[in-house]
Amino acid sequence: MTDLLQDPATFGDMLRVASAPDYQRWADQIHRTGGCSDPIHITGWTVAKDKTSGEILHRYSTETEPGARLRIACGNRRASRCPACAWTCSGDTYHLIRAGLAGDDRRDIPATVREHPRVFATLTAPSFGPVHNRSASRPCRCGKHHQERDPELGTALDPNTYDYAAAVLFNNHAGQLWQRFTTRLRREIAAHAGLTQRELKEEARISYGKVAEFQKRGAIHFHAVIRIDGPAGPSTSPPSWASTELLDRCIRAAIAHPYTSASVPAAADQPARTFRWGTQLDVRPIKAFGDHSDITEQAVASYVAKYSTKAAEATGASDTAVHCRMCGGSGRSSRYSSSASALSRCARCHGTGLGEDLAQMSVSDHARRLMGACAALQPLYPDRPLTRWAHMLGFRGHFCTKSRQYSTTLGALRQTRADYRAAQERKARGLGDIEPDTVLVLTSWQYAGHGHTPGESVLAATIARNIQLNRQTAREALQGEQHE
Repeated sequence: MTDLLQDPATFGDMLRVASAPDYQRWADQIHRTGGCSDPIHITGWTVAKDKTSGEILHRYSTETEPGARLRIACGNRRASRCPACAWTCSGDTYHLIRAGLAGDDRRDIPATVREHPRVFATLTAPSFGPVHNRSASRPCRCGKHHQERDPELGTALDPNTYDYAAAVLFNNHAGQLWQRFTTRLRREIAAHAGLTQRELKEEARISYGKVAEFQKRGAIHFHAVIRIDGPAGPSTSPPSWASTELLDRCIRAAIAHPYTSASVPAAADQPARTFRWGTQLDVRPIKAFGDHSDITEQAVASYVAKYSTKAAEATGASDTAVHCRMCGGSGRSSRYSSSASALSRCARCHGTGLGEDLAQMSVSDHARRLMGACAALQPLYPDRPLTRWAHMLGFRGHFCTKSRQYSTTLGALRQTRADYRAAQERKARGLGDIEPDTVLVLTSWQYAGHGHTPGESVLAATIARNIQLNRQTAREALQGEQHE
């Protein structure tokens, strides 16, 4: 913020906003977004009428708002783009994961789910070449003791021999690897229990919730809560033969099985490859309250929620897409040339599939090489969307996924929040005592832009910090009450 205030134009714009007669209303709007750094602007109106009499119960128009616009939260999950909205997303992920560990009566997940066998597993990527790392006991291979925030961490010791192509192809196939792992895990559990696949479905269900995380080297890995339930999910008890030890053994057996792999055919100068999970598999039992060796439900939920707001930008890559929007990253035009029936090169990106010049981007050299590998491999593997996901270093999966019966859904959590706010709004408008079914609501909204002016950005950041400070103070007070 200090740098922004040193800019006379920014400082002048901030004074203009702060001295405006409708500043307080603008600040109220920003506060309602949680301090969103890139709010969506909408214009329009809404009218609430009594269905029977036609009486107008409430009328609202953005004409009375600052700039004749209403600002709403952008909802971006990435902390690098909007810390305020990322905080909300992190909270939703925390509740989703913890509900599957401790139960939630509002979601019909009983507290007895704590008695089910469950573990916290981390599946990592294999090696693609030596990288700079940090160890408490010995120096890196380069001879240095790297500091925790050293930008060299995770980068290749020798960029000329590091297999960047294999790294992005692994990321691109990570979703397939996870699907094969879960399929094999069910088979392993059935085999250890002496059951067929059909018999297993009648006795138990395997549930999971997972989040993807990028290591510093740019390789994806998954953190997953894996649980054994009864046949109908968390509301039913698992069979007597199910145990945490059995789940641990079956996970390790599934990872080691040849079926849990993904094959990539040879193409031009690229050899045929078979990808498997790395050898650094970590499986830990989850305890309700933990001890000196086990992790707790709250620790697991907090850990997963932490990474739900991060992506490849944590490795030094871009946090926005870099592919050509005209061709979708394929490098090919959808129009046929006059001389051939084959698809011609995209006129905008000239066949590269990129909409940005990677050499001019403010990214790390290691990330630039990985992003460049995505674009270079795209023509060789046209059925794989590599350039389209170059900003994610080839990974194209969802950041957080779960099985159907693990717990609630992010959509249900968002709907609960929306319903709560709608009830608050009806009460504020004096409609709280009126049955919603008797009210006809007519609306008309249009998109009018997004973001802040430079001065508004400074003031919005101040509001966001105050909200964060208030939350931290309330959390510390609650923790103090719990300890007393």
